[in-house]
Amino acid sequence: MAHARIYQRTKNAMQSGRARTDEWVLEYEPTEAKLPDPLTGWAGSGDTKGQVRLGFPTLDAARAYADRNGLTAHVVAGAERKLKLQTYADNFMVGPIGFDR
Repeated sequence: MAHARIYQRTKNAMQSGRARTDEWVLEYEPTEAKLPDPLTGWAGSGDTKGQVRLGFPTLDAARAYADRNGLTAHVVAGAERKLKLQTYADNFMVGPIGFDR
Protein backbone atom coordinates (compact mmCIF):
# COMPACT_ATOMS: atom_id res chain seq x y z
CA MET A 1 0.00 0.00 0.00
CA ALA A 2 1.40 3.37 -1.03
CA HIS A 3 1.86 6.17 1.47
CA ALA A 4 1.12 9.85 0.87
CA ARG A 5 1.01 13.08 2.80
CA ILE A 6 -1.58 15.80 2.58
CA TYR A 7 -0.72 19.38 3.47
CA GLN A 8 -1.98 22.89 2.88
CA ARG A 9 0.03 25.24 0.71
CA THR A 10 2.00 27.93 2.53
CA LYS A 11 2.34 31.59 1.65
CA ASN A 12 5.22 32.43 -0.64
CA ALA A 13 7.94 34.11 1.43
CA MET A 14 8.94 36.37 -1.44
CA GLN A 15 5.52 37.96 -1.89
CA SER A 16 2.87 39.36 0.40
CA GLY A 17 -0.09 37.78 -1.40
CA ARG A 18 -1.86 34.67 -0.14
CA ALA A 19 -2.96 33.24 -3.49
CA ARG A 20 -3.64 29.48 -3.51
CA THR A 21 -2.99 29.11 0.23
CA ASP A 22 -6.43 27.61 0.74
CA GLU A 23 -5.62 24.64 -1.53
CA TRP A 24 -4.55 21.21 -0.29
CA VAL A 25 -1.78 19.13 -1.86
CA LEU A 26 -1.30 15.35 -1.91
CA GLU A 27 2.25 14.05 -2.46
CA TYR A 28 3.43 10.46 -2.51
CA GLU A 29 6.06 9.45 0.02
CA PRO A 30 9.31 8.21 -1.57
CA THR A 31 9.58 4.42 -1.82
CA GLU A 32 13.33 4.29 -2.42
CA ALA A 33 16.26 6.46 -1.47
CA LYS A 34 17.82 8.88 -3.93
CA LEU A 35 21.33 7.92 -4.99
CA PRO A 36 23.93 10.01 -6.80
CA ASP A 37 24.29 9.31 -10.51
CA PRO A 38 27.83 8.04 -11.22
CA LEU A 39 28.22 10.18 -14.34
CA THR A 40 26.72 13.53 -13.32
CA GLY A 41 26.56 13.29 -9.53
CA TRP A 42 22.93 14.41 -9.48
CA ALA A 43 20.65 12.73 -6.96
CA GLY A 44 17.87 10.64 -8.43
CA SER A 45 15.90 7.42 -8.15
CA GLY A 46 13.63 5.20 -10.20
CA ASP A 47 10.60 6.28 -8.18
CA THR A 48 8.43 8.28 -10.58
CA LYS A 49 5.67 8.89 -8.03
CA GLY A 50 7.94 11.46 -6.39
CA GLN A 51 7.19 13.75 -9.33
CA VAL A 52 3.43 13.67 -8.76
CA ARG A 53 1.77 16.51 -6.84
CA LEU A 54 -2.03 16.68 -6.84
CA GLY A 55 -4.02 19.75 -5.79
CA PHE A 56 -7.45 19.68 -4.14
CA PRO A 57 -9.85 22.45 -3.10
CA THR A 58 -10.58 20.91 0.34
CA LEU A 59 -9.05 18.49 2.80
CA ASP A 60 -12.06 16.20 2.46
CA ALA A 61 -11.54 15.95 -1.30
CA ALA A 62 -7.89 14.99 -0.80
CA ARG A 63 -8.80 12.34 1.79
CA ALA A 64 -11.54 10.96 -0.49
CA TYR A 65 -9.01 10.61 -3.33
CA ALA A 66 -6.58 8.79 -1.04
CA ASP A 67 -9.32 6.42 0.16
CA ARG A 68 -10.52 5.69 -3.39
CA ASN A 69 -7.00 4.82 -4.54
CA GLY A 70 -5.99 2.79 -1.47
CA LEU A 71 -3.42 5.25 -0.16
CA THR A 72 -2.42 5.56 3.46
CA ALA A 73 -2.38 9.34 3.87
CA HIS A 74 -1.40 11.43 6.85
CA VAL A 75 -2.27 15.11 7.17
CA VAL A 76 0.49 17.58 8.00
CA ALA A 77 -0.86 20.59 9.87
CA GLY A 78 0.15 23.97 8.51
CA ALA A 79 1.53 26.87 10.50
CA GLU A 80 -0.99 29.29 11.95
CA ARG A 81 -1.12 32.74 10.44
CA LYS A 82 0.12 35.49 12.71
CA LEU A 83 -1.18 38.98 12.14
CA LYS A 84 0.99 41.89 13.14
CA LEU A 85 -1.38 44.80 13.46
CA GLN A 86 0.19 48.22 13.65
CA THR A 87 -0.64 51.67 12.50
CA TYR A 88 1.36 53.79 10.12
CA ALA A 89 2.39 56.04 13.03
CA ASP A 90 4.04 53.04 14.77
CA ASN A 91 6.77 53.15 12.10
CA PHE A 92 7.96 56.48 13.49
CA MET A 93 7.81 55.74 17.22
CA VAL A 94 10.90 56.53 19.23
CA GLY A 95 12.12 54.05 21.82
CA PRO A 96 12.67 54.88 25.53
CA ILE A 97 16.31 55.90 25.05
CA GLY A 98 15.68 58.03 22.00
CA PHE A 99 16.76 55.52 19.41
CA ASP A 100 14.41 54.29 16.72
CA ARG A 101 13.25 50.80 17.37
